[in-house]
Amino acid sequence: MIRYRRVTVDGVSVFYREAGDPSKPTLLLLHGFPTSSVMFRDLIPLLADDFHLVAPDLPGFGRSDMPSVGEFTYTFDRLAEVVDAFVARLELGTFGIYVQDYGSPVGFRLALKRPDQVRAIVTQNGNAYEEGLVPEFWAPVRAFWADWNPETEAGAAAALEPEAIRWQYLHGEVDPELVSPDAIALDNALLARPGAREVQLRLFHDYRTNPPMYPEWQAFLRERQPGVLAVWGGNDQIFGADGARAFAKDVPDVEIHILDAGHFALETQAEVVAELIRQFLPKHL
Repeated sequence: MIRYRRVTVDGVSVFYREAGDPSKPTLLLLHGFPTSSVMFRDLIPLLADDFHLVAPDLPGFGRSDMPSVGEFTYTFDRLAEVVDAFVARLELGTFGIYVQDYGSPVGFRLALKRPDQVRAIVTQNGNAYEEGLVPEFWAPVRAFWADWNPETEAGAAAALEPEAIRWQYLHGEVDPELVSPDAIALDNALLARPGAREVQLRLFHDYRTNPPMYPEWQAFLRERQPGVLAVWGGNDQIFGADGARAFAKDVPDVEIHILDAGHFALETQAEVVAELIRQFLPKHL
C-alpha cells in the first residue's frame, strides 16, 4: 500500500508518496520535468515488499506547493535545499537515490551535501555528463541561457506546450499505445495553472548552472564510488544513451542497461527496471 503524505519543510508543503518497511533499504525517488512523483506510480508497488520507497514532489510540481516566483527562488540549489530539509525531517539515514531528468541535478546536489548517506544511485535518463546532452534539443535552451529575451524565451517556452509534453512521453517508444495518456493529461493540466509558466521558465534558465557542476558530481563518483545503476531509455532525444555510458569513466563497476524506450522509460519498462533495482540495491545498502 502506498501512503500519500505531506510535510512542511523550509516553509514549503511537500507532498510525497511512501511505501514499504522503513527498516528496509531506503530509495529516495526524485522525478523530472514536467512530471511529479506520479511517474513512479507503477514502480513503487513492484518494489515495496523489499524496500522503503519515498517519492516527494519538488516545489512547483505535482501536489507540492507552487509559490509564485516572487515568493520562492526557483533554482536547482533551492530545490535541493528543500529536498535536503525533507530528508532531515524524515530522518532517512543511509539511502539510495533514483534520479530522472530534473531529479539528477537535485539528487547530485543532495549527494554532495550528504556524501556519507547517499550510498547508491539509480539513474534513469538522469544526466551528469556533457555527452548526455543531445545538441538538437538543447540548442534553443542554450540560447535562452545566454540571453533571456522575448525571442529566446519563446524558443524555450515551446517545451511547455501540450504537444511538446506529449512528445516527451511518446518519442522513442516502440509502441506508443502502451503509454498511458493519464500522466500526459495531468502534467498538461498542472502546467496550465496560473503562474506555472513563470516557474518553469525560471528553472529552464537556471538549468545553465548544472553542466558547470558536472565535474564536481563526477569527482563525488570517483572519490566515493557509490553503487551506480544506469537504466536508460536508449531512444531518448533529450538525454542520449552516451550519458549512461559516461558513468563508466568514474565508476568502473557501474551497471549499464540501455532500454528500448524513450525519456520516460518507466511508462513501458517499470517491471524491467524494478527487477534490475531488486538485484542492484541490496549490494550497496
